[in-house]
Amino acid sequence: MIELPRYGFGGAPIGNLFQEVPEEQARATIDAAWESGVRLFDTAPHYGLGLSERRLGAALAGRSGYVLSTKVGRLLVPSSSGGGRDGEGFDVPAELERAWDFSRDGVRRSLEDSLVRLGLPAVDVALIHDPDEHVEQALAAAYPALAELRAQGVVQAIGLGMNQWQVPLRFVQETDIDVVMLAGRYTLLDQSGSPLLDACAERGVKVLAAGVFNSGILATPKPAGTYDYQPAPAPLVDRATKIAGICERHGVSLPQAAMAFPLRHPAVASIVLGARAPEEVTANAALWSRPVPENLWEELESEGLLSPAS
Repeated sequence: MIELPRYGFGGAPIGNLFQEVPEEQARATIDAAWESGVRLFDTAPHYGLGLSERRLGAALAGRSGYVLSTKVGRLLVPSSSGGGRDGEGFDVPAELERAWDFSRDGVRRSLEDSLVRLGLPAVDVALIHDPDEHVEQALAAAYPALAELRAQGVVQAIGLGMNQWQVPLRFVQETDIDVVMLAGRYTLLDQSGSPLLDACAERGVKVLAAGVFNSGILATPKPAGTYDYQPAPAPLVDRATKIAGICERHGVSLPQAAMAFPLRHPAVASIVLGARAPEEVTANAALWSRPVPENLWEELESEGLLSPAS
C-alpha cells in the first residue's frame, strides 16, 4: 500500500484557474511548497489544458522522494473551435479541448500523454477524474485498465477524484481501489461525505481530502468569498462566522481549523491544498505546523456547528 504524505500541493491554480499565473510565479510557488516540506503533488490534464502538468513536471525534474498523482478521463485533443480562451474556468488559450474518454485505450493514452507533458518517467497515483456522467464506463473500462497498470507496476496506486461522495462509495464497495480524492465534502462546513469516509476506513482505502476551504469561504480568518466556486450564501457565511469566533477563543484561526479537521477522520491520509503564489504556500505551511486543541472540536459539536460523528 502506498504511503501518502499528510500535506499535499494541489496543481489547479498553477494551471491558471480563474486567472493567469505568470510562469515565474508558478515555479516559485512549487519551489516554496518543496522548501516547506511538501512531498505530495496532485495535478490533472484538465487543469489549464495540460499547463499544470507541464509546470509541475518541470519543477519536479531532478527531485526525488515525492508522491505524484494525475488523472484520467479527459483526453486533450486539437480544438474544434478555432481558438479563443478556454471556457472551463482556466485562463489559457483554447488550442486544445477536452474529450471525455473512460475507455481502456483512453486511460492508457491519457497517462502516456500526461507523462509527456510532465516530462517524467512515471506517476505514483492515477485517479479517474469526475466520471459523474460516465459511471458505468468508468467501472467497466477505466477501472480495469488502471488495475492492469497497477498490476504491471506502471503506477503504485489507483482510485478516483470527485466533488461528490456517492459515486466514489460505489467504487469503494465494488472495486479494489487504493485512494479516493474527495473535494469539498468533508470540511468544517460540509460533512456529507461521512458515509464514504467510513466505508474507506473499513476497507482500507486512503482518502485525499481536497477543497478543505470549500473554494474560499474558510480560507481567511473572517469568512468571505465563495463556497463551491459560487458566491457564499448568507446562512453559510453566518455559520462559518460562528465557527470562526469559537476558533478564535481557542487561539486557532479558521483556515488552521479547516486544514486540521479532515485529518481527524481515520480514513483521511492527506489534505491537498492548491496555491497560486509562494506566500499562500508558506502561510498554509505555517498553519499546518500548529496544533489544534481537542476542546475546540468539542465546543463546535456542543454548539451544533459540527456533526458529533465527525
